Amino acid sequence: MRRGLMRRAGRLIAGLALAAALPALAATDKPTRSQAKAKPKAPSKAAPKTPAKAAPAADTDPTTETRHKVLAGETLGGIAGRAEVPRILIIEANGLKPPYAVREGQVLVIPRRRSHTVKEGETGFAIAMDYGVSWSAIAVANGIDPKGRVRAGQTLVIPTLTKAPPPVAAPATPDSDDEADETRSAARADQPAALRFAWPAPGKVRRGFVLRAKGVSSSESRARRSKTSPHDGIDIAGAKGDPVRAAAPGLVWFAGKEPNLYGNVVIIDHGRGWFSAYAKLSRVTVKKGELVRAGERVGLIGNTGSTSTTELHFEIRRNTVPRDPEALLPKR
Repeated sequence: MRRGLMRRAGRLIAGLALAAALPALAATDKPTRSQAKAKPKAPSKAAPKTPAKAAPAADTDPTTETRHKVLAGETLGGIAGRAEVPRILIIEANGLKPPYAVREGQVLVIPRRRSHTVKEGETGFAIAMDYGVSWSAIAVANGIDPKGRVRAGQTLVIPTLTKAPPPVAAPATPDSDDEADETRSAARADQPAALRFAWPAPGKVRRGFVLRAKGVSSSESRARRSKTSPHDGIDIAGAKGDPVRAAAPGLVWFAGKEPNLYGNVVIIDHGRGWFSAYAKLSRVTVKKGELVRAGERVGLIGNTGSTSTTELHFEIRRNTVPRDPEALLPKR
C-alpha cells in the first residue's frame, strides 16, 4: 500500500512539472505584443525592371558633331558659335528660311569643314572643282569676295554642304577582247544603269584625257600643258558658235565665267556624285539651278579661258575625281 501511494505521488509531481513547463513552451510560439500589433507584411514583389536608357551618342562634342538636336532655349547663332561653323553654312545645309528660327527637338545638319592651302597658280574655281563645292560657298565660308583672286599660301576653309548619295552599281558588262572595250567597261563599272553620257559636240577629239598624279590639282595639271602632261578632260574641236549639248540630264550646278583657266563654264550635276563640265564657251545659254535634258543646248563653242584655241573642253567627274570621258561616251 505504501508503494502504491509513492507511485501516485510521483505521477502527481511529474504532472505538475509538465503543467508548469507548458506555458513557457507556448510562450515561445506566441507573438510578442509588438509583433501582434504589427500588420502582416505582404509578400514582396520583384521590382519591375526599367529598360536601360540608351547611352548618349559618343559624338556629342559641339565642335565635331555632324547632327545637332536643338535644345530648349538654343538659337541658331549659339549653335553655330559652339559648332565653330559659320551660321550661313548651317542655314544653307538645312534650307532654313528667314527669320532662321529653330525649334526645340529640330535636328540640324552641321556641315563640317576641311582646309586647303592655295598652291602657286591655283584659282578659286579650280579649287572648287577639285572639292565639288561651289566657289561662292567657299568664298562665303572664308569671308572673301567671290570675284577676287586667291593667293599662294592662303588657307581656305572648304565647307561640306551635303553628303553625296551612295553610288549604284551598274550591271556587269560582258568581257571583250578589245582593249578599248575593256577600258570602257572598267570605267563604267560604277556608273548607274540609268545614266548614259552622250557626246556634247560632234567634233574630233583634239586632245585626250591624261590621268594626273595623286595630289596634283586641276590648276597644276593645266599648267603642265603638253601631250603627256595631266589633262582632266578632252578637248573637242569645233567652230565658234557651234552648239554644245548636255551629255546627260541633270541640274545646272554652275553657269558663268571663270576668269583664269576655263573661261565661260557650265557644270551639270547628274546625281550620285556624277558631274559634267563644259568650258571655253563663247556663250552660256542656261542658268544655274535650271533642269536640262540630255541633248539640250547649254552653250556655244568658243575660245575663252587660258588658251586661244577654239574648242570645247569637256570633263566628267565622279565625287570630284576626273574620269576619262571617252571611256564613258559611246563609240563613234
